[in-house]
Amino acid sequence: MFFFNLGISVTVYTLLYFSSKHISAFFNEPLLESLLKVLGLGIILNSFSIVQKAILTKELNFKLQTKVAIAASLISGVISIYLAFIGCGVWSLVTLTLLRFGFTSFFLWFWSDWRPKRRFNSSSFKELFSFGSKLLLSGLIDTIYRNIYYVIIGKYFSVNQLGYYTRADQFKIMSSQNIQSVVSRVSFPVLSSIQNDNYRLKLAYKKIIRNTMLLTFMVMIGMAAIADSLIVTLIGDKWIPSVEYLQLLCFVGMFYPLHALNLNILKVKGRTDIFLKLEVIKKIIAVPVILIGIFYGIKNMIIAMIINSIIAYYLNSYYSGKLIGYNFKEQVKDVFPLFLLAFTISITVYGLGYCLQLSSVIMLILQIFVSIILYFCLFELFKQKEYLYFKKIVIDKISNYKNGRKKL
Repeated sequence: MFFFNLGISVTVYTLLYFSSKHISAFFNEPLLESLLKVLGLGIILNSFSIVQKAILTKELNFKLQTKVAIAASLISGVISIYLAFIGCGVWSLVTLTLLRFGFTSFFLWFWSDWRPKRRFNSSSFKELFSFGSKLLLSGLIDTIYRNIYYVIIGKYFSVNQLGYYTRADQFKIMSSQNIQSVVSRVSFPVLSSIQNDNYRLKLAYKKIIRNTMLLTFMVMIGMAAIADSLIVTLIGDKWIPSVEYLQLLCFVGMFYPLHALNLNILKVKGRTDIFLKLEVIKKIIAVPVILIGIFYGIKNMIIAMIINSIIAYYLNSYYSGKLIGYNFKEQVKDVFPLFLLAFTISITVYGLGYCLQLSSVIMLILQIFVSIILYFCLFELFKQKEYLYFKKIVIDKISNYKNGRKKL
């Protein structure tokens, strides 16, 4: 698989290299050609570490992955900030991406024990490819779909509108997709260990989905509530048009972990054929969303994305539910109270922005503080199971830390 990944990455980069001129002409942006040719090298750099990441994830060794990610981000971040400071402009961002991929691969090779043998094992490849090829194709379809909105906005709207949407989407991605990524990577090996016991699998999955969605609803709906003060405080008044986009995108993003968890069940059960089938169906259903963006504007497109996310969640949960006996109706019944709680608190926090005339910084701090107090009080009052679970983890960590300090 290592050699296959490397070969695919070189092939993809070659295609990107020779199509960069046409992509540049499509967006009428000459700089894109050289940017794509250089930035595309990150595809090859990243391919050197895919197998190591997969093995560490299977072993639930997230400590080493975190260590690598922090080290790579810090080094690449410092260098790119220096380049930006001396006037390198957009090339400092290109350098950031390439260095992060490069250092991540380097550290994983340095700190992990796995090394590829100097031969291509066709039997192992066939076994893995029969499972992974459908996931590869599904991933490509999903990646194209998730990025096509940038293409639409960049082609049919102004650069400013693209900037406002992109900035709002970055805030959404920073929260929802990071939660989705962590949950997917952690839950897959855990659930795979009990894949043949549907009773235990359902119980474990219910626990994971409720704990995950408690955090997701708090973060995503909370971000929608504080979007105004958040954007003005962090990136300035000139980005205020991004606020409305961010508020709507938060309701798109809150479905991402639900999608990921349901699709993980299909992978756990080895049904990548259904996984691929679902991706094709969902992307066909999403075509009207794209057309709405072209003809009716960005805001209406995001509203259509919310509706499409609900439909996609139903489809994902329908097939995963049939496999383990945990259908869409049961899932909604489990997570809806958590949504209602988060929504009620967020409406209260959102109202502070209208009732009080404060600076954006003070308002942001106040809104976050009030949110934390309200969540804490309500969780303690109703003895929310998911909250008690997280509370126990925190208390155990603090207790272990104190015991460790005493031993020292």
